[in-house]
Amino acid sequence: MIKKYTCQNGVRIVLENIPTVRSVAIGVWIGTGSRNENNHNNGVSHFLEHMFFKGTVNRSAREIAESFDSIGGQVNAFTSKEYTCYYAKILDEHSSFALEVLSDMFFNSTFDEDELKKEKNVVYEEIKMYEDTPDDIVHDLLSKASYESHPLGYPILGTDKTLETFNGDVLRQYMSETYIPENVVISVAGNIEEDFIKEIEQYFGNFTSEHKPQHFEKPSFHPNRVSRKKDTEQVHLCIGYKGLQVGDKDIYNLIVLNNILGGSMSSRLFQEVREQRGLAYSVFSYHSSYQDNGMMTIYGGTGSNQLDLLFDTIQDTLKKLKNDGITTKELVNSKEQMKGNLMLSLESTNSRMSRNGKNELLLKQHRTLDEIIEKLNLVNEDSVNELSNRIFNDEYSAALIGPNNELPKGM
Repeated sequence: MIKKYTCQNGVRIVLENIPTVRSVAIGVWIGTGSRNENNHNNGVSHFLEHMFFKGTVNRSAREIAESFDSIGGQVNAFTSKEYTCYYAKILDEHSSFALEVLSDMFFNSTFDEDELKKEKNVVYEEIKMYEDTPDDIVHDLLSKASYESHPLGYPILGTDKTLETFNGDVLRQYMSETYIPENVVISVAGNIEEDFIKEIEQYFGNFTSEHKPQHFEKPSFHPNRVSRKKDTEQVHLCIGYKGLQVGDKDIYNLIVLNNILGGSMSSRLFQEVREQRGLAYSVFSYHSSYQDNGMMTIYGGTGSNQLDLLFDTIQDTLKKLKNDGITTKELVNSKEQMKGNLMLSLESTNSRMSRNGKNELLLKQHRTLDEIIEKLNLVNEDSVNELSNRIFNDEYSAALIGPNNELPKGM
């Protein structure tokens, strides 16, 4: 059972007690990411996440790391386009201590100038490392093509140019505008009693802000084609179609559709592109949902001489999917796979903490396992086929990275 509580200042707390485990996962979720940025501060959400580990008024960077190592716990963070999360997983007996350290990082980080310089260098190296993985960069290139100058098209890491401008004042200003009570959710899952909510409130229930949550400008989807020349052994191709936003009524139809198309080893793309034709080692599809839009993406990597054949095979697979529809066997298998994945994920306190935190932050609602399975059971061949015909049309974007920047001939 998930317990929800809203502090007087607007901070939301979600707690799920799982008495059969000995661990607890605590996540501090903030509704801000690269989408909240602009041309001048792109990457600040991600850099701020890094700086939370670089020392507070009470602890040095080393002492923060030792705090969790000394109790056999784990601490980490990540930044996405629409949210940031700082989290820890610890033994249940160390829950109060972990909460205190996370709150110290949240409220008391010093953003020391020497640490800033060192961490900038770390992020520079992270950007270089990312540049060395074209199968990752091509997804950012697709976002840029699809959303153009809208912040959803920005890279989460930012750029060398924007990173150079960051200092303590920039970080504090950005925090004051976005790390506000209405944007914060504390999610806890594991062997923890409901009374722990009171402890959380003591740390997070009193801070205030004069700022209000930002109102996002809804992006337009642009069917652009872009390419980038890079000395690689493979050509990396991404194709994007306009998808569904978080909470859309057809989201479960889309989950099933994606699984059938390219979300598993038995999917049509994997079987046709890799198993039948041997065109790619890696080929898959996935869907990204945002608060007011979404994108369905297909990725494949192959040799330059096989690019046209890869693209044609993907298009033929989509055409057949639209014309003939899915089979009853595909529908049944996909539903069972989704149920299995859901059940397995619930065995991890970290997964439950993440699921609850994200649901509260983006949807402000929590479906039970039975409710989710009921939604999946309602998915049928007609509903999936209708959605397939709606999504896969000629209005698609594409991004390519390879040794020459020629797009497929049929595109």
